[in-house]
Amino acid sequence: MSAFMDLNVTFSADKSHMQQLIDMAAHLGYSTVAVNYTFEATAKKKPAIPSPKPIDELIDRLPIVQGRSRPIRVLNRLTLVMSELSHFRPNPSEYAAFDLLALQPTTEKLFHAACTQLDVDVISVSVTEKLPFFFKRAPVSTAVERGLAFEISYASAIRDAAARRYTVANAVSLTEACKGKNVLVSSAAAEPLELRGPHDVVNLCSLMGLSRDGARRALSRTCRSLLLHAETRKTAGGAVFTRRSRDDSPDPREAPSPNAPAAKRPKSLRTESPS
Repeated sequence: MSAFMDLNVTFSADKSHMQQLIDMAAHLGYSTVAVNYTFEATAKKKPAIPSPKPIDELIDRLPIVQGRSRPIRVLNRLTLVMSELSHFRPNPSEYAAFDLLALQPTTEKLFHAACTQLDVDVISVSVTEKLPFFFKRAPVSTAVERGLAFEISYASAIRDAAARRYTVANAVSLTEACKGKNVLVSSAAAEPLELRGPHDVVNLCSLMGLSRDGARRALSRTCRSLLLHAETRKTAGGAVFTRRSRDDSPDPREAPSPNAPAAKRPKSLRTESPS
């Protein structure tokens, strides 16, 4: 059974409202949700990036996921809305409190930079209006190779008919550019009634150019890969060491010659230097 995730539900300061939203997600069968905080970055003013609220301040209790015996997992996510590359703050410590980092570019130049060089997890596409640029195959393929995901959200298509047309058109254009790979489908729901069950979303994705398997992957496997990508992004470095097990006996063919330098001979072959 697939573990479905919705990695974009809109943050609300109203605790009861957030409880209803997460209760609905658990009732629909989502095992993981990410509460999204939006930050509009500018060059002139540099306000502090918001800090995510702890879970106990966000909601009163974690609901049990429908069909499972475990509570829902709640993550936090930051979406940066930017138009210029200079607006991106390269200091990773500013984003360390968030489990996921997404970027919503509003220009073609920034979209290209996000695909090829910026250290983010998600490239969020504003699908509610006509985009000022086209999705080019080269930068999109680079982003896929880097493990980034392209996000399509459906809540706006539920609210407005005009937004629905743009959502479908932009989603089809994006899925064609990335050949259905690394597509993330989320709700971006601000209200509980804007959430849809995973199987309803799979049906909705057929209008966006995704196959049934591709839609299920966009709600499950891509989400798991994305969370792993986020973990590695936040890891500054690592260490790897090897150790020979007791069963690994040295190959006699690889034993050093008695004529080898003393430093390379085993102790049993070393001779004491004359005093």
